[in-house]
Amino acid sequence: MSDIEQRFNALKAATPRLRNTTAAERAAKLNKLWECIVARKEDLFAAGEEERGCHEVDIAAELVMIKGELDFIVKNLHKWVKPQKVKGSLATMGKRCEIRYQSKGVVLNIAAYNAPTAESFVPVIAAVAAGNTFAIKTSEYAPASAQIVEEITGAAFAEDEGAVFQGAADVAQELLALPFNHIYYTGGNAVGKIVMKAAADHFASITLEMGGKSPVIIDQTAQLENAATKLAWGRVMNAGQVCIAPEYVIVHESKHEEFCTLIAEKINELYNSEGNGLDKSDYVPRIINERHHGRIAGLISDAVDKGAKVVCGGASNPADRYIEPTVLTNVSEDMNIMREEVFGPVMCVIPYKEREEVLDIISKRPDPLASYIYSTDKEAIEYFLTNTSSGSAVVNNNCVQSGTNPNLPFGGVGASGMGRIGGFRGFQEMSNARSIVHQPLDKLRDMLIMLPPYSDRYKSLIMKGTK
Repeated sequence: MSDIEQRFNALKAATPRLRNTTAAERAAKLNKLWECIVARKEDLFAAGEEERGCHEVDIAAELVMIKGELDFIVKNLHKWVKPQKVKGSLATMGKRCEIRYQSKGVVLNIAAYNAPTAESFVPVIAAVAAGNTFAIKTSEYAPASAQIVEEITGAAFAEDEGAVFQGAADVAQELLALPFNHIYYTGGNAVGKIVMKAAADHFASITLEMGGKSPVIIDQTAQLENAATKLAWGRVMNAGQVCIAPEYVIVHESKHEEFCTLIAEKINELYNSEGNGLDKSDYVPRIINERHHGRIAGLISDAVDKGAKVVCGGASNPADRYIEPTVLTNVSEDMNIMREEVFGPVMCVIPYKEREEVLDIISKRPDPLASYIYSTDKEAIEYFLTNTSSGSAVVNNNCVQSGTNPNLPFGGVGASGMGRIGGFRGFQEMSNARSIVHQPLDKLRDMLIMLPPYSDRYKSLIMKGTK
């Protein structure tokens, strides 16, 4: 028996004990987790700078996301674990109906590299709140963060309550061969399909968060400078390695030229305020590794070779894993950059004339994780919201819907994912919503009129329901 299987079996054996823990006991575990995270925050800052060239404030913001989710769940957990009474029906008249949220068992979280601490612990917070044991498969692309996540987990949880597994694809494959009860995965479609197939072998429920090409719509009524400022931030943040980052902008033709000018100016204002060059900025992170750097640089080269025009940026430095924040226009559907999720600081700008064109452009790609609308026309906003599909949407801003409000469920649709995380929805995702009916045995409420031979009264009641 391998070490991975032995550790899994320990987690499995502990599930009955964890299922019967109280809300207070689970909350104490979560508060202990936060204490252990805070104790290592300087190490996490250093790991973020080493792996992605992130400013410590950006890593701190990742920790704030964890704290917001944790505090919300701790505050409300005592209500969620109680039996939830629900209304009866004709068939359950005289009976007490309720829902009890029961733990699923062992939860596997396969985390990504772009926000390794949050992506490791936010799903775990929901899993622990629901009374599960858990395993985290950290990303091999962020090894410094992975090591700290493992040490934090070891300090906060007993070995049979939570485990961290480091390593590459072979470790993930061995984990996926085990009978986990729920799998949470963050990453791309190719591996997402592997996760779904593995889950099917054990009838495990799954949550998939897979990103996609998130569109931005800017109509002729938008406050253009405001939009350009926010989009410059949304695209360069974390070097574009954000699952909900704006990928491409569809802007009304009357505003196209002005927007291109403004977005270039705003990128420079925000990220080159001292005038030393974007590559010297403390606020322009780096791509996670050389392979992804080469992939993104290749997407830019392919687009330019096929006729795309560079509005700004375009430079790169493989030795530093640096991709200059880049805006392209004159793009076409035969370019790889319009087919693949970039996951880097590159934005494409497409003009449109009639709003039906917007729907056509968006429909050429699978439903994204997010979409953004910049407009002051309420009717136009409603038109675009109604006629497009995405996991989430934001009007007149971007990248503010994930990890910022635990009352908002977060997740994808179709190829961008399934299931939801955040607040109660995360707790619910990691729980079995068990329906329970209590039948009183007194003669008044324990009527057996539905048993044959059917009385005329029962026949009449049932037949009336078919009209």
